[in-house]
Amino acid sequence: MKLVARGKTIEFPRRPLLMGIVNLCADSFSGDGLPDPDAALAHARQLVGDGADLIDVGAESAGTQRGPINESDEADRLLAFVRRFQAEAGEWPRADDTQLAPLLSINTWRPAVARAVLAEGGDLLNDIGGLSTDENARICAEAEAALLIMHTVGEPKVPHTHVTYPDVVAAVEQFFTEKLALAEAAGLSRDAIVLDPGIDFAKQCEDNLTLLRELKRFHGFERPLLLPISRKTVIGDVLDLPPADRDTGTIACLVSGLIRGAQIYRVHNVRAARLALLTSTAVLNVKRAEPTNVFGI
Repeated sequence: MKLVARGKTIEFPRRPLLMGIVNLCADSFSGDGLPDPDAALAHARQLVGDGADLIDVGAESAGTQRGPINESDEADRLLAFVRRFQAEAGEWPRADDTQLAPLLSINTWRPAVARAVLAEGGDLLNDIGGLSTDENARICAEAEAALLIMHTVGEPKVPHTHVTYPDVVAAVEQFFTEKLALAEAAGLSRDAIVLDPGIDFAKQCEDNLTLLRELKRFHGFERPLLLPISRKTVIGDVLDLPPADRDTGTIACLVSGLIRGAQIYRVHNVRAARLALLTSTAVLNVKRAEPTNVFGI
């Protein structure tokens, strides 16, 4: 299995990838928003030094406590960051075990923003809108960028706390089947697609826990799986802790995902995640992308 983005190819199996988070907004749910572009770029540099293989940059919080920003503001914030990242990131120092030059993920669901930003740079589009039409897939195909397809129900920035599923795993499997077909019909290579089960998006606590337990069900799609588990509400539900205190729970979810064969992890605390991965992969002797049975799971 491989992932191709902007002419760069990542072969799996390999050490799992870490995606560091940069929020260019003041209302990030975890309180780490950096609207100042200099501070955001410095944070990205630190994340790469800590071991991030990818930087996921977004200009709008996914939280539903306030409405969406307008497209021009979102694009302007992203473009200011992307241009500097493109010029500087190749020279940033990286962790000893991080051999990739840092890739850049653009976190937006709006096609107009995606088109404008990918024209300037970025390797992957992180579409938290669930690929509601084929437009973002066509934009990625034209830009030769990869596309991350996240499971969700309905539009972003709208609460979906009422959603229930008779079988959440089957619902996500059907969603991935349909969206992969949609993206490929739009001209995007399957090798340019990453799948994300959408932890906390239109799901209840038990739905999230079930998906984390049953990740091996999604390996049949033969695409890299991203787990966006950092400081999520499901961790807060289990531990009764605010976002800033959820890094320990995040590491627990990371190790659980590693056992079940996930390939990419989106995290705030990259250094802690990297050390956890190094230790866990050594203990488990993980050399494959498919799930292991080390703990009989």
